[in-house]
Amino acid sequence: MKNFILGMLTGLLSLILFGAMYLKLGFAEVRGDLPPSKLETRLMTAGVHASVRRRAPELMNPVAPTNENLIAGGKLFINGCSGCHGRAGSSQDDSSSLFPPAPQFHKAGTDYTEAQIFWIAKHGIRRTGMFSNGRWNSDQELWTVAAYIKRMGELPPAVQAALEPKKENPTK
Repeated sequence: MKNFILGMLTGLLSLILFGAMYLKLGFAEVRGDLPPSKLETRLMTAGVHASVRRRAPELMNPVAPTNENLIAGGKLFINGCSGCHGRAGSSQDDSSSLFPPAPQFHKAGTDYTEAQIFWIAKHGIRRTGMFSNGRWNSDQELWTVAAYIKRMGELPPAVQAALEPKKENPTK
């Protein structure tokens, strides 16, 4: 039994040492113009989701999802978030230039709760393009955006119409 435990500890220590040397010697690919490996993506995504679930307190959104609030949240989203996260009704996806790729809420929605969306928007996600908006936006604004994001795929027609891009009238 003693040899088994020593063998396991030696194997574990070797694995840690190999990983540290792999990183220290620069074998890990860090270029932003190449897609990350499936393992890297899986590990990073799982780590981010687990950390958000652990740290974001489950609070009720104090902003009611009225049409007026959803329109306000949509305008905040369009002006500050849609460049990375996509715009409702759009098929464009520019997330592949980021790692981890920015969630495309207009296509896939989100499994995060409104409280988790608020927490992410307020605090950001380290080593991604998601910065902490809590430095510039009030909690009220971030809750309003969270309400919009959570309902982005099922917006009432009046909200969709209010957020559609205005078409320019050609002058003659």
